[in-house]
Amino acid sequence: MNRPAHVCIRAVGAYVPPRRVTNDDLAKTVDTSDEWIRSHTGIGARHLADEGVATSDLAVGAVKDLLKRHGLQAEEIGAIILATATQDFLGFPATACIIQDKLGLKTIPAFDVAAGCTGFIYALEIAHGLVAMGTVRSVVVIGAEKLSAVTDWNDRNTCVLFGDGAGCVLVEAGEARDGDIIDSVLHAEGSGASFLCIPRGGTHAPLDPALPPQGQKLQMDGRAVYNFAVRVLGEVVDELLSRNQMTIEDVDWIVPHQANSRIISAAAKRLKIDQSKFFMNIEDYANTSAASIPIALREMEEQGLLKSGQVVMTIGFGAGLTYGGNLIRW
Repeated sequence: MNRPAHVCIRAVGAYVPPRRVTNDDLAKTVDTSDEWIRSHTGIGARHLADEGVATSDLAVGAVKDLLKRHGLQAEEIGAIILATATQDFLGFPATACIIQDKLGLKTIPAFDVAAGCTGFIYALEIAHGLVAMGTVRSVVVIGAEKLSAVTDWNDRNTCVLFGDGAGCVLVEAGEARDGDIIDSVLHAEGSGASFLCIPRGGTHAPLDPALPPQGQKLQMDGRAVYNFAVRVLGEVVDELLSRNQMTIEDVDWIVPHQANSRIISAAAKRLKIDQSKFFMNIEDYANTSAASIPIALREMEEQGLLKSGQVVMTIGFGAGLTYGGNLIRW
């Protein structure tokens, strides 16, 4: 296969489970309130999957949405990359392989990327490289999470933050200025790995039925993660602008990981950027980790906010601690 001159995003899709849980709904079972959650996070509601629904089901829903909206066939997918922290099975098989089977596809490469809330950023750049090298003709990049399955619903500081959902993009060879993926930056600070993690369940600390179940659920040092996120969001913006000889005026949209509206406000203030340049939909979906950016792109497209030729910067930050960004000409 010849190496293409340009790699573009051809289509976007998303899926969220139908069950919508508001802050007031949560306040019936957790010591919290709508006012507290909104003032501290900007979240008003989240979508939660039913018990029998797996991460792969959410991902398949997003891919089917992409195919239907853009008049495409599943056979046009040349590879599957899934960014997730909530695999169908612990360790293996790769959930992307399960998605491949559910879509009725055969033999195409399929694998998972585990980079926390930055997973979609990492996966998009991996897809970019695979298509640019001519290894595959196209890649569907999916961010999908069932965070409700790993959330401690008795911990009011974390359970109010997360939601379930999936989003995806189709990456393939294209013409210049046709959704062109211009550049990406990827980073990690492993010294902060314990700030956002599920303590037990891996080889470092295997599951032990004699221990309390809380260690098998997501735990977070909120202050440390907040400080990290505000700092690196600004660093990624500056790095992408500097590497591409751009100013912030050249960027039409910044689409950040939807973690907390206060993080975005603080970063915008530090960068002296009008907050209206940041697209936010956390109020309706909460933090969906690796799914948050593609869900946001799908919503922006549906609202007519994304126009041909616009420059879009996507920025992720989260568990790992990982962070990074993509620069795209839509």
